Amino acid sequence: MSDEISTKPYLIRAIYEWCTDAGYTPYLAVRVDGQTVVPREYVKNGEIVLNISPLATSRLTLGNEFVDFQARFGGVARAISVPVKNISAVYARENGHGMVFEVAKDDEPLRDAPAVPLIQDETPRERPAKPALASVDLKNTVDPSGPDDGPKGRPRLTIVK
Repeated sequence: MSDEISTKPYLIRAIYEWCTDAGYTPYLAVRVDGQTVVPREYVKNGEIVLNISPLATSRLTLGNEFVDFQARFGGVARAISVPVKNISAVYARENGHGMVFEVAKDDEPLRDAPAVPLIQDETPRERPAKPALASVDLKNTVDPSGPDDGPKGRPRLTIVK
């Protein structure tokens, strides 16, 4: 069965939903290549970690092929587009619980990657519509100015067997 549907995008959506329902901050760890549209200044060792919480993103689409959204980096709005195949983990920032995925290393190198477009009322790329989980505006239900009781420092991913 060569046309078997991957479970990866469904698992990413499930962990995202669990994080938001539990009040955690969902993060994506992504291997960056030529198809990944992210701010290059934040890429380290060919990887980037992205906060995909409803408070950090706009127009979040967790599709079967791509994760697309808009976010601010250094105060500048950017269009982000990440191939699902390049996502190496989805997890909660606060406790590291989530899921790790294998990522193939045979795609085009980082140096051929396109620049990140600035936001102009357009999504990063036009693609056929696919089932997706959309973010919900929680500004009326969550107080972003409240105290952050989570751990400080770099997030860790905890692998549970």
